[in-house]
Amino acid sequence: MSDRSAGQAAQTVIWVVLSAAMAGCADTPRMRLGYIPTATLGVVFAEPEKIGPHAYAFSLSGSGGLVYTCRGGVVDIDHIRGAADNTRYLIQQTRKTLKGGQSEFVHCLSGEMSRHRITITYPAGWTDRPNKEAIIEEVAVEVGAYAAFNATIWHEIMTWFGTRFAGIEPEFNSAFSWEDTYSNLLGVHLAKEAMRDTHRSYDTAMTTLLTETLRELQVQPRSTAIAAAESVRGRWYTGNLVPDVTMRNFDIGLDGSVTATLIPNVSGCEGATADALAAPTLEKTTAYGFTITHEILPYVLEQGAIFKAAGSNRLFADVHFPILMEHIINDAAARGYRFDK
Repeated sequence: MSDRSAGQAAQTVIWVVLSAAMAGCADTPRMRLGYIPTATLGVVFAEPEKIGPHAYAFSLSGSGGLVYTCRGGVVDIDHIRGAADNTRYLIQQTRKTLKGGQSEFVHCLSGEMSRHRITITYPAGWTDRPNKEAIIEEVAVEVGAYAAFNATIWHEIMTWFGTRFAGIEPEFNSAFSWEDTYSNLLGVHLAKEAMRDTHRSYDTAMTTLLTETLRELQVQPRSTAIAAAESVRGRWYTGNLVPDVTMRNFDIGLDGSVTATLIPNVSGCEGATADALAAPTLEKTTAYGFTITHEILPYVLEQGAIFKAAGSNRLFADVHFPILMEHIINDAAARGYRFDK
């Protein structure tokens, strides 16, 4: 068995054990584990045509791993799938909350202790509003995508401060690694499209959309992905078993979009330009008269340091993410890291 095959097998075992031990909130999507984008021990690079179908429920048919695309750089298939499934779940939760006339719901990501409180203030005259079903559907998709993307950003923030996955796996070396945010946001976008598909099941739509999107991003063979990762060894990361990732991408869409980080001089990608994805907003929701707040309840050992950096003991995504990102960027600069932002 190759090192990468062994790494994939070991990750599957870890996934099963941790899924059973820390299922997260009830009914949340299953746990998925991604990879650091380095050509190091245990990291799996996938053949693009062999990633298999998407499955929201547990399945052994769909695989993960890293691929390289000329326009999107390294993308993590597990991050795409996981962010998509969380988006689907949060669209459903938002829809359920709105139909029930409730004012909030709380969710978390599987394997994480942090909770996310989504509070909804309804517009005046909502009870007598015409076309409520159509409005609820639009608002649910927008809020679900917004909340899902925020949750992925929060995961990167808390791991930068030292939080360990399920209290076990060290994750600082992967916090805001150069493929994370773009991969997650890509999953959010695909889920929104899949949830609007009235002709196909979610899984079928996601399978097709993922295949088509990778093709549009000019996905490359596995050998190219490995060579690309090897080409930045010593510049973007050092080490092997637990590499020190010295290149990060801190672009979380504060300017309205997230731009992919491309590895320079990748064979077959000459002249390619980086893709940019629109960050989720609440524009339609606000236009309909709703007010949405996303509060994060950390419940992690590192929350004191996070509160201090944020300047607040209550954290709201729209208010405190920019403040925390400024802190993280300054910290990265002090460490001598490279980064996009």
